[in-house]
Amino acid sequence: MNDAADAATARPGPPLWLLAELTYRCPLHCVFCYNPVDFAQTAAGDELSTDDWLRVLREGRAMGAVQCGLSGGEPLVRDDLEVIVAEARRLGYYTNLLTSGVGLTPERAAALKAAGLDHVQLSFQDSTREMNDFLSHTKTFELKNKVAKIIKDQGWPMVMNVVIHRLNIDHIDRIIEMADEMGAEYLELANTQYYSWAFLNRDRLLPTREQLRRAEEVTDRWRAKLGERMRLFFVAPDYHEGQPKKCVNGWGSMFLTVTPDGTALPCHTAKMLPGLSFPNVRDQSLSAIWYDSEGFNRYRGTGWMKEPCASCDRREVDLGGCRCQAYLIANDPAAADPVCVKSPHHGDVLAAVERAEAGTPAPVREQPLVFRDPKNSRALAGG
Repeated sequence: MNDAADAATARPGPPLWLLAELTYRCPLHCVFCYNPVDFAQTAAGDELSTDDWLRVLREGRAMGAVQCGLSGGEPLVRDDLEVIVAEARRLGYYTNLLTSGVGLTPERAAALKAAGLDHVQLSFQDSTREMNDFLSHTKTFELKNKVAKIIKDQGWPMVMNVVIHRLNIDHIDRIIEMADEMGAEYLELANTQYYSWAFLNRDRLLPTREQLRRAEEVTDRWRAKLGERMRLFFVAPDYHEGQPKKCVNGWGSMFLTVTPDGTALPCHTAKMLPGLSFPNVRDQSLSAIWYDSEGFNRYRGTGWMKEPCASCDRREVDLGGCRCQAYLIANDPAAADPVCVKSPHHGDVLAAVERAEAGTPAPVREQPLVFRDPKNSRALAGG
């Protein structure tokens, strides 16, 4: 058997990162949310129970998972969050809460700290009340400022995340300044990835090349100024790079998501892909799902690839890129990621970028932003 065949049939290592999406309920309505556009079909009554989540944590740890992300939606709407955190701590996970901050009172923060929570990542949408509240469609800017202080008071690392796009990218200077004023040790400036709600809003959110150039220059200046005081992570955008990134470091290689209803996925958004069956943790063990399920094995390694990926000298570097992006743009989840210059569908990406360059996305009155909202979700799902 040759090396390529050996790699294609090799048993994968364990999932090192377990992402527990505890709920799709959320007080925010962000226009770039990665939750499914039909999230409203997963009602609160369909969410995994506390006992289900504790079993998932135990099974994940037994397989070798070491990091546990607690996300949503807004995970703080679950009143059993402290119980879940305490079990994760007992099992030996490093725990990370990804939150909008809504619901993180001093009392709740103290309870989570006592339960053993290691890390909190707080999201902001922008550096001003007006834009933060507009982009989230809520009045949360002042609350987020208070939550930042609560996080510092508990001794957690101050980690801030801001999703970057056309509507806030010119504010990066002030965003970084704000993070520094709050005492953040880490700031992630994550350029929008265009799937789910962001894909619906792509023409309103895609920045120009010049905007990106200026933003990177500003970030570099702040890096030099801040030194070791704060680490800045500028996540480059796919559409402008011409080279795809590995999907969550490789499909089914280290990352396992469990959605609120118990569906297990190799990436946050894989549930949208046609022709794949993803098991539920209510019906199968995590081990059986990870090692044996068709959904997790379909795009592992390189054996599934067709041209131009199959013969590309970067196939082991990017593993074909994002399967969801391939499906959304090329209507084929097995296609080369269209952000790649070698993809026959790369022209569709260039056309979107050129529309942004020309400043001619559809006017707001013709194509308004679609906010993440249960009503919009039901309409988009045909409900």
